[in-house]
Amino acid sequence: MKRFFPILQWLPAYKKTYLSGDLSAGLTVGIMLIPQGMAYAMIAGLPPVFGLYAALLPQVIYAITGTSRQLAVGPVAMDSLLVASGLGALALSGIEEYIAMAIFLALFMGTLQLAFGLLRMGFLVNFLSRPVISGFTSAAAIIIGLSQLKHLLGTDIASSNQIQVLLVNAASTLGDTHWLTLGIGVVAILLIKGFKRVAPKVPAALVAVVLGTLAVYFLGWQEAGVRIVGDVPGGLPGFRLPELQPERISELFPIALALSLIAFMEAISVAKAVEEKRGENRVDANQELVALGLSNIVGSLFQSYPTTGGFSRTAVNDQAGAHTGMAAIVSSLVVALTLLFLTPAFYYLPNAVLAAIIMVAVFGLIDVKYPRQLWKNRKDEFVLLLTTFLLTLGVGIKEGILLGVLFSLLLLVYRSSKPHIAILGRIRGTNYFKNVNRFGEDIEEFPSFLILRFDGQLYFGNKDYFRTQLRKYMARKGPELKYVVLNAEAIHYIDSSAVFMLRSLVQELRTEGIRFLLAGAIGPTRDIIHTSGLIDDIGADNLFVRTYEAYEHCADAAAKSEVQHKISTQTARGLM
Repeated sequence: MKRFFPILQWLPAYKKTYLSGDLSAGLTVGIMLIPQGMAYAMIAGLPPVFGLYAALLPQVIYAITGTSRQLAVGPVAMDSLLVASGLGALALSGIEEYIAMAIFLALFMGTLQLAFGLLRMGFLVNFLSRPVISGFTSAAAIIIGLSQLKHLLGTDIASSNQIQVLLVNAASTLGDTHWLTLGIGVVAILLIKGFKRVAPKVPAALVAVVLGTLAVYFLGWQEAGVRIVGDVPGGLPGFRLPELQPERISELFPIALALSLIAFMEAISVAKAVEEKRGENRVDANQELVALGLSNIVGSLFQSYPTTGGFSRTAVNDQAGAHTGMAAIVSSLVVALTLLFLTPAFYYLPNAVLAAIIMVAVFGLIDVKYPRQLWKNRKDEFVLLLTTFLLTLGVGIKEGILLGVLFSLLLLVYRSSKPHIAILGRIRGTNYFKNVNRFGEDIEEFPSFLILRFDGQLYFGNKDYFRTQLRKYMARKGPELKYVVLNAEAIHYIDSSAVFMLRSLVQELRTEGIRFLLAGAIGPTRDIIHTSGLIDDIGADNLFVRTYEAYEHCADAAAKSEVQHKISTQTARGLM
């Protein structure tokens, strides 16, 4: 039970000394969640109150089932934009159907996350490489920020998740800019940025909300055309089963899958960061999937749209002294009290202030330092980052992340199809065999030996490359070549296609009067050599533990010792 409900681990061991930190963090994050939740709901294309619904139950469920004590779960900018871009592509009849689909999307993605967690598929997040994440996050942040121009300028700009369309739409309405609205938004941005620099512990977003609301209320700016939030429904969300439209499942599946993985990536990355900093408890990736899945499923039953762990709120939660999930429960209570008693206070809140909060939050996600590092050190990964960035900007949000993952997998396949091959020579006066290109004059080579190391698994994707490169190096040696020694220390797998290639190659070399020897094969590779029957082609006498033993055996015509024979032929089944 403790595995599936980690609250049973920390709650019985709860200490009084934790209470002050949990209360402080819970109040701080709860206050922060109110303007953020309403702003993020606007990104998703939903009425602001749904951001408060999303900040209510999901974090309580996570506190019960999650393994991170500091992760703050709720609505986030990235997922909100994915919701907007995914649902915006569907032909929906109106706002009611749009809301219903957003809530169903939470149920859908939560079900996928729960299934992935129960099936122990937390490794899926490994397919989201850091260059892809960085390129996607920066591009999505730009699109999120620009999507708020309509609220900042006070104009009707048609929404789009393609930057070129969004900029054209925005440019066409510049003549209709409402200058008072723009002034409110700019002042709010400067205010939030100023507080973050001068007094980072002050909830700057809440200050901007309060001042903006008071200004509109007392100065009557709504009469001058400043757009305000208006009526925010009060009371807690009631239990309601999400509306299921079977014909929509196939349309929603790609966005639900992308959401489930990206949301998990966001949560696990920030949870791991806090784990490394504190070193107090271990985050279990599979249980995190279960916890996030349950949070979204239960949340959808109470009108929540998709949620996950937020970067900024988790950082604030940690800095404010959160020790356990009790901080999340306190945050949820703050949101609940707001829904019960304070929603009328948001009537005069200008949309421009919420837009300012979003812009400040998301533009902070744009990463410039990491691409610079890649440009200096890893050009191929820089190209991957830039490709993901441009695709996300120009093609679309979900298309950008999916194509980014596809290109990262293609890069992985390409690298594995042409792994590093090193020609080895002996360092003078030693038994070390090292890359001849790295040690220069210290290396001693032998005309009758070709000794090479293959740094990767040997499989159908690179078997022809291996054979071609081997023949090329053999041709360089010329007619004096008598021995080919393959250092197999880095080969951890040989598939059936590669076994067939090796069998044919060994037979060809034997016909040419060249002996093939294998040195340093690890256990799993030796098992494959034996179970595939390749041992019969190579010969047990041609397997060696170390490269220099293979060399000395041939150079001095020395027989292998009994120990050498045992170790070089050892398999999982025993000695051969």
